[in-house]
Amino acid sequence: MRAGKKIKQKIQQTLHLVPALRLVWQSSPGWTIARIVLLVIQGILPVISIYLTKLIIDAVVANLNVADKTAAFGDVILWVILAGVVTLISSVCSSLTELVVTAHSQGVTDYMQGIINAKSIATDLEYYENAQYFDALQRAQREAPYRPPEILNRLAQVGQSSISLVAMVGLLLSLHWGIIGILFVAALPALLVRVKYSRVMYHWQRKRTQPERQAMYLAWMLTSDQYAKEIRLFDLGEYFSQWYLRIRRQIYKEKIAIFSKRSIANFVAEAIAGIFIFGVYAFIVYQAIQGVLRLGDLVLYHQALQRGQNDIKNLLVSLSNLYEDNLFLANLYEFLDLKPKLVEPLNPQPIPRPMQTGIVFNQVSFQYATTNRQALKDINLTIRPGEVVALVGENGSGKTTLIKLLCRLYDPTTGSITIDGIDLSQYKMADLRREISVIFQDYAKYHFTAQENIWLGNIDLPAERESIIAAARRSGADDVIAKLPQGYDTVLGKLFDQGEELSIGQWQKVALARAFLRNSQVIVLDEPTSAMDPKAEYEVFEQFRQLIKNQAAILISHRLSTVKMADRIYVMADGTIVESGTHEELIQLDGTYAYLFETQAQQYR
Repeated sequence: MRAGKKIKQKIQQTLHLVPALRLVWQSSPGWTIARIVLLVIQGILPVISIYLTKLIIDAVVANLNVADKTAAFGDVILWVILAGVVTLISSVCSSLTELVVTAHSQGVTDYMQGIINAKSIATDLEYYENAQYFDALQRAQREAPYRPPEILNRLAQVGQSSISLVAMVGLLLSLHWGIIGILFVAALPALLVRVKYSRVMYHWQRKRTQPERQAMYLAWMLTSDQYAKEIRLFDLGEYFSQWYLRIRRQIYKEKIAIFSKRSIANFVAEAIAGIFIFGVYAFIVYQAIQGVLRLGDLVLYHQALQRGQNDIKNLLVSLSNLYEDNLFLANLYEFLDLKPKLVEPLNPQPIPRPMQTGIVFNQVSFQYATTNRQALKDINLTIRPGEVVALVGENGSGKTTLIKLLCRLYDPTTGSITIDGIDLSQYKMADLRREISVIFQDYAKYHFTAQENIWLGNIDLPAERESIIAAARRSGADDVIAKLPQGYDTVLGKLFDQGEELSIGQWQKVALARAFLRNSQVIVLDEPTSAMDPKAEYEVFEQFRQLIKNQAAILISHRLSTVKMADRIYVMADGTIVESGTHEELIQLDGTYAYLFETQAQQYR
């Protein structure tokens, strides 16, 4: 059974080359054809060049004792001209090859990066909470840009070397059949060395993925504006730098150790090959001294031997490199073969517009794949059309997880979530998410213009200034943007030229505007005003009912003063709902909510 499994894995690894070549073709078929044509021409030209050299030498030797030197020169000049034409064609092909290879490689690299990006978008959110996913992603990102074009390079080299080798083999066979065997035997040790160390490097790189990611993370922290203030205030720069260097030194030592062993093995293999080749060369010289070969034949066979040795070496090196590429392509396909756990329905239901009965959580429980702890347990709640619901609770109580399930970023472990009685899994995910505007606490800060930052909330709309300004006014962002140097055309953040940085509260207003721009039936605000000053927060919630335009709203907030206007408040603890009701009902209940509200109220007395 184990042997059969290994054979199956070997076959699967071999098949990696076929889809990789398909990707190469799909990325740029025109450049692929151009490369194939050029490699065929460049494989034939050396044979023609060597044979023309033989004809030139034989013609010169034959005419050394001829009295009419002009006529003798006429016998040679035709071959010289042809040799010059071949050399010129070879130069043109070399120049064209450089252009074609550059254009083709860049096209394949960009195409592959696009595939990686598309796969990253299609991957479930669950994968982003798993360290093994990031290992797979980094390995794919490392291999994707250059492995597929490298495979084409190797195959081009195999094709070119094979074409040339066939001609050289024909020439050398006419001298002695055993020479071909010697050439292959001479090249074999180098092939075995390369195959062995390809496997060694593959397994070493897979084991070192996580330390390399850790080093990249440290380098990113040292150069990112996100950590710049704290690193300086806590004097962490030297500590992180030394940590980074320790990891890199360890990786360096291990890599150099492997390459040192490979270099020694390569030297031994090349020395063995050299002994065999010089033995063959001595045989050719001996044949010339014995008069069996003419001078032109000596040059012909000498060049054929050299060329044949290089062709065999290049052929075997290319094959061993293909083996290496095939190993490392497993990293790419490990990532591309990730299967989504959230499945689109075969016959999707249309989203009700407008909702009639609303959203219902029925006995919903959820557990993240990377932990044994249940994030949600037996959640039952209802959100009716136009109703404002508040979720209250300490960090880690499950509030944000509940929203992730509503947006179908995850499916419940048990229980169901329905809209108008239809399970969320029966709706297309894009349609469902189009009906829900969400601003999470860790909202995105896009380093684009202010207009683009807001428009990204609903890219299905034309990027019209009027609708964007209207959304900005609802969130209070319009006053902030009006003071920027170029208004709505100002780039936000300092990542690009002429960018303007905003305060955390100002960024939050822009994020709110993004949510208000979306023409959705449900709006979810996760700590929507946590970074705003009390005045700005008061202005947002003073007209909150008008701001949400009769949408159903879910508020998550630690500031209980902001949730008083909610139609229903759910208090969560340890993944369960422990209390629910209106503000007045919960105060009268004198439970968890009343205690938290009174505790916060005392701070303002």
